[in-house]
Amino acid sequence: MKKGKKYLDSVKEHDTRKVYEPEEAFDCVVASAKAKFDETVELHVRLGVDSRHADQQVRGAVVLPNGTGKTVRTLVFAKGDNAKAAEEAGSDYVGAEELVARIQNENWFDFDVVIATPDMMGVIGRLGKVLGPKGLMPNPKAGTVTMNVGKAVQDAKAGKIEYRLDKTNIIHCPIGKASFGAQKLNENFTTLMDAIIKAKPAAAKGQYIKSCVVSSTMGPGFKVNSLKLG
Repeated sequence: MKKGKKYLDSVKEHDTRKVYEPEEAFDCVVASAKAKFDETVELHVRLGVDSRHADQQVRGAVVLPNGTGKTVRTLVFAKGDNAKAAEEAGSDYVGAEELVARIQNENWFDFDVVIATPDMMGVIGRLGKVLGPKGLMPNPKAGTVTMNVGKAVQDAKAGKIEYRLDKTNIIHCPIGKASFGAQKLNENFTTLMDAIIKAKPAAAKGQYIKSCVVSSTMGPGFKVNSLKLG
């Protein structure tokens, strides 16, 4: 794929082969984010586990101290008092079977996070084939299957992100916007890395954190020193 002039200029200005300390890496990311829009900054972590084995899965969720910079739209499946609690917490959409039908019949996906009470999972199960591939299926490990839907909505809007391995044993996560500046990005990075390290499976052997790379939407990637991380 052909790279644009701004990308190539950033590569010339910074040594992308060097391994940086986190603070320095984010200085480079912010400086190389030259697009006309506020670029998203992403973290890519390669782990020394094998995602094909159930006992080596790494998955969880964490609230970033500075949020993600994105406005998050929540959909809550709940009834009665739980539905009222979701509405009071500011959920964009709250409902039950009628929302399942809307997703099935209208191909409606105007939401970013799906939250559900445990008693609604039987109803939502019908949506597994459409929500699953989009990473939207509620999951207890991510805190999106819960009786405390009000807190789940507040966490999602405050910047809670879900992390999990892909098939190549890499976790990809947004950790903010270039406009945050290096300090806030580093704070988000530290919070997420702490959560990933604590989620290390007992079955994992050898070096757990293989590599860390941070990059903006249109900019080059910068390697972060992972030896001190775990």
